[in-house]
Formats: sequence, structure tokens, C-alpha cells
Amino acid sequence: MKRTFLAAALLSTMLSAAMAQKTFDVSLTNKSKIDRKAVPVVLKLKQYGMDVKSALVTSNGTEIPSQLDDLNGDGIFDELCFITDMDKKSTAKFSVKLMPEGTPREYTPQVYAEMLMSNKKIKSSNKQNLYISSLTVDNGTNPYWMLHHHGPAFENDMVAYRIYFDHRQTVDIYGKYKKGLELKETQFYPDKEQKAAGFGDDILWVGETFGLGTIRGWNGNAPEMLKDVDHRTLRLVARGPLRTIVEVEDKGWNTMNPGKEKIDMTTRYTLYAGRRDCFVDVKFNKPVSDYRFATGIINVKNSVEMSDKNGLRGCWGTDWPVSEKDSAGHKRETVGLGIRIPAANVISELPANKDNYPYVIGNATDELHYNITFGSDNETFGFHDADAWFEYLKAWKKELETPVEIK
Repeated sequence: MKRTFLAAALLSTMLSAAMAQKTFDVSLTNKSKIDRKAVPVVLKLKQYGMDVKSALVTSNGTEIPSQLDDLNGDGIFDELCFITDMDKKSTAKFSVKLMPEGTPREYTPQVYAEMLMSNKKIKSSNKQNLYISSLTVDNGTNPYWMLHHHGPAFENDMVAYRIYFDHRQTVDIYGKYKKGLELKETQFYPDKEQKAAGFGDDILWVGETFGLGTIRGWNGNAPEMLKDVDHRTLRLVARGPLRTIVEVEDKGWNTMNPGKEKIDMTTRYTLYAGRRDCFVDVKFNKPVSDYRFATGIINVKNSVEMSDKNGLRGCWGTDWPVSEKDSAGHKRETVGLGIRIPAANVISELPANKDNYPYVIGNATDELHYNITFGSDNETFGFHDADAWFEYLKAWKKELETPVEIK
């Protein structure tokens, strides 16, 4: 009798767990006449009404890598993502199973992210060991020199980015020669042996420019850095295996918009495996229709510019990746930069100046979304002249504005 009761209880538990699982199909349609590479598919989990602990994604019965992310740090996964290639004029179906028990499945990392405090006891620039996930500072505190590579850094096998943790919050870049994950070994500063072995390096000197698509305030005449912020936080939200998310939170930011009160701004930089571009998603604590902001790309020395006068802008040029006085051990680097802003958010495209190719931007809601990308002439897999780079930028914008349909 006891054995029968236990068996019945076990069966009931198994049936309850099975019923709690949710399995459904996701259909993707590429209506474009162009093949799509590394298409990110992101599902908001709240709509499924369950606390997801594990997930399984399959294509034609074969398991493919996926990733669960807790975006707000409350211990509950908010999004599931996976990545796929698609042929032109094609449809693909995937099966997704969400489970209320277990832990996220493990897959080979295709991305990497790190944030470290500088350990003064370790002299080597690529063997630092004080790893952290987030840091918050008050107004007037500048941790730029306290953090190794001055803020969080993140990569996939094609490109790497970092965000400066100071009033500039500049997006800087690291170029590669060959595909592969490198930052865990080089920590953004390869030594002589690593350079000789073909590792990449910092390839852009940004100074106080926009770097690659950094958002700034706008005082009516010029960009304003984020000098007056009550509290600033940088956080690693997601570390892979398919995407990294780095978050910059500025609470109580005086944007220097004339006559406007302080606002809160959260900026997320998302980098997916297999893509050289980075998605920039900005969230404010209220609608910002009467605020103006600035962004753009650095005017690389001797660069040539491309603009479609409708939110797409790029350049191709060559300069030292550090200040000229610190150029020993470095070579001049040739890079291509690009930014794509939805046309509805462009208030004005300003002429190039000695530092930047600038935009004034705005939005009627509490959000802004735009994209940044870059390429290095060092790449064995990339672009090597301005014409090829600008053709890529045009195709990139078209892809972003005609996304794959997800049902």
C-alpha cells in the first residue's frame, strides 16, 4: 500500500512538472533577397506566465545553443535568445521548451565580457585578477584609473568594445587580425609575445570625442559630457554564451539642456555572437520629447565620410591608436566606423568638425534605439578600403530596417 502511494505521488509530481512545461514553435521568415547571418531571436518570457529555470531550443530535432538572461537582477529570467542564419526568401521553424525546474543548459561560449579593478600588486597588464560584475560611484568620484582597461570590455570572435567609466562614457574599440576570443588572455593590452602571435589590440584613440556612438547631452550649441551625475553604475548584465549586455546607469543626470531638470538614463550595449555591430538601447525615467542629445562618430584623422542624410553615417581613416607621444610600440591603425540612427530620431546632422561627425537626436517617448559598428583593416576576414566599408554600411542599414519576421 505504501509503495503504491509513493508511486502515485511520484507520477503526480512528474505529471504536474510536465504540465508546467511549455512547448511551442517559433517561425522565422526572411522576405529579403539576401541571405542573413547571425539573426538574433529574442523572446520576452513574461508573456508565458511562468518562472523559467531552463530552456531547450531545437531546429529539425537538433539542439541549438540558447541563452537565458535576468536583465534586472531580481533572480528571474526575463529573456531567452538564440541565433540563426537564414537563406534568402526562406522560412525556418524552431521548437522552444520552457521548464520551471533545473538550470540553464551550458554551451561553448561565443562571447566574453569582463570588468576588473586594477590590482597594483600585479605589474602585468594582461594578468589582472580582481574581477567584478558592477560598480556604483557618487557624483565627483572618478574610478577611471581604478578599473583595469578603464571600464567593462566585451567581445565576440570578430570585434571587441569597451566603455570608459568616467564623465565621457566613451565607446572604444579593439581590432583583431583573426577570428577568436582574446580578451581573457590579453585583457585589452596584449604583450609583445601576444602581438607577435597575431593577437589584436586597441585600434582607436578617442580622447574626448564621441568615439563610436557615445551618447551625450546637448546644450543647444555643443555636446555635453556626463559630468553632473548623482550616481553612475556600470554593470555586466549578461556574459554569454551567445550575447553580452553591458549596462551604464546615470541617475540624476544634468544633461545641460537649457532649463531642463535632471533625468535618469540607462544605456545597454548588446553584442551578439557572429555580428560586428552593437545594439544601443537607451531608457529614460520619463518621456524626453523636450530634451535633445548628441551622438556620432569620431572624425578619424585623414578619414573620408559617407552619409545617406537619413540616419546612416560612416568614415574610413588612419591614425595612431594612442596619443602620438605614447605611440612607441604601436602602429597607425586604419579603421572603418559606422552609426545608424532611425531617421525619426535625427533632429539634425551637423557638419564634420575636427573631432566628430555629429548628430543632434531626440525622441518623443522614454526610449532611444540605435546601432554602431566598426571594422579594422587588420582583419583577415573583413574590409580593406573605404568603398567596401561603405557598401557594407548600406547593406547593414537595410538589414536592420527590414528585420526577419518572428512569429
